[in-house]
Amino acid sequence: MRLFVVCVLVFSIHSAFAQNLTGSWYGKANASLEGSHNNYLTELIIKQKSDDIEGIFGYYFKNGYKSIFIRGKYDKKNNRLIINKIPLTYFRAASVDGVDCMMNFAANIISSRVQITMNGIFLTDPKYSYTCPEFRVNYTLDKDETNQDSLIKNTVAYKLWQPQPDDIIVNNNPVDTIKKVDSIKAPNLALETLVKNFEKRATVLSKEVEVESDSVRVSFYDNGDIDGDSISIFLNKVPVLTKQPLAAQALNVYFKLDPSKEINEISMFAENLGKYPPNTALMVVSDGENRYEVYLSSSLTQNAAVRLRRKK
Repeated sequence: MRLFVVCVLVFSIHSAFAQNLTGSWYGKANASLEGSHNNYLTELIIKQKSDDIEGIFGYYFKNGYKSIFIRGKYDKKNNRLIINKIPLTYFRAASVDGVDCMMNFAANIISSRVQITMNGIFLTDPKYSYTCPEFRVNYTLDKDETNQDSLIKNTVAYKLWQPQPDDIIVNNNPVDTIKKVDSIKAPNLALETLVKNFEKRATVLSKEVEVESDSVRVSFYDNGDIDGDSISIFLNKVPVLTKQPLAAQALNVYFKLDPSKEINEISMFAENLGKYPPNTALMVVSDGENRYEVYLSSSLTQNAAVRLRRKK
């Protein structure tokens, strides 16, 4: 009878987990080749709704970090996760900004008393198999939701805040940032007109978060269909980035918070509504210790805002 009860409990725990993969997963991906090769420290932050999976896949490689918004499917019958078309930097590239290999990811989930793991493999198109080899990764579920960046932070802390060429660094004089950064393609923007349009719209507070650091990395993704949404970003009601398209790959902005302010406010201004209104985005705030997700929705009549308060 005792054995029967134990078996029932084990099956119940496994079944309950098999229905939900929501959480933060961390692991190290290695090329399935002989010899020594650079690996990828990866994070998979996902949420599950029925059989649908969505979230963020990110990784550190050599000199920096990349992330992308992903969608996939969970096969409950076979306890298997499938995510297709994940771009992964070529393993012999000189930097994280090298050529991408388009990979398909599949993984089986294993649950035990000690931990929950995900044994996965990244596979590429067979005709590119000699160029882009397969990668194997073992993910572990981080049960401490307040410390989601712990594994990667402790392993490559010196890389955590290293921006890439496509990323934008915002100092305490954000107007100068617009003038200095050529990649935003807005040197001739009529900032006064933009500010006036921003002020005409109501600003709706989406969330207030407490952060550990005096600087944060903020990533914006199009969390819906990639439909041409374009945004401008304001820091404390001053434009810092203009007319940026939202995509699956992150738009990363590094903000140094103004120490003279108790609260720093980051706002999203909709430049258009895309094909499917309203203009929606997933905003991820990382302070080096914790990670916060905020879903933003803006329109031609309202802005979306997030307030950052430094922990004392």
